[in-house]
Order: sequence, then C-alpha cells, then structure tokens
Amino acid sequence: MNDLGWVPSSCTLPTRDRPLRVAEWDALFAERLTSLTRLGPLGLRLDLAAGPGVEDRVRDLVEREGGCCSFFTFTTTITGDALVRLDISVDRAHESVLDALAARTAATGEQR
Repeated sequence: MNDLGWVPSSCTLPTRDRPLRVAEWDALFAERLTSLTRLGPLGLRLDLAAGPGVEDRVRDLVEREGGCCSFFTFTTTITGDALVRLDISVDRAHESVLDALAARTAATGEQR
C-alpha cells in the first residue's frame, strides 16, 4: 500500500513528507490497533491498545494531521478498558479519503 494517490490535493503537508507521516500512522496501527469500526460513511472508530506514551503519541499525530488536513475531525478518548479510542470523521467531499484510510488501517492492523 505504498501508493499515496488517495491523499487529496487539499492536504497541505509537503509531498516529500507524506511517506514519513503515513509510516508513522502505519506503525501506530501495526503496533496498537485492536479494532476498527465504520461509523457510517463519514466516520471511523479505531481502538488502540493503551500503554506508556500511546496517548501522547496519538494526540501528537492527530494534532499534526489536523494541521495539514483540516477536513479531518479527530476525537481521542481514553476508555476504561485500557484503550485509546480515536474517532475520525470527514465531510462528504472527503468520504473517499476516509474509505482509503479505513482500508489502509485494516490492512496494516492485519499485519500484526
């Protein structure tokens, strides 16, 4: 899944930095993803195994991603069952981006 053609032109992250950012997300999902739930066409819920530094890592990535891809809305919650829950939503114009992210996340998580 090295093709980044799904990244929309509205993303302001410099092209040269995109593979590095994707690799950060991929590593997080490969290490920590416990479940992925589609919350309708415009929403995605990811549950990540908590652990030392995981919440900070997620919040850092979310902050940086929101800075270059303002069409994403991220909500990070710590649940009572040792999970960091990440809800991601987009507007209708970016539904295909969420589709690609969901597919990539599922594929990365399955590699664990």
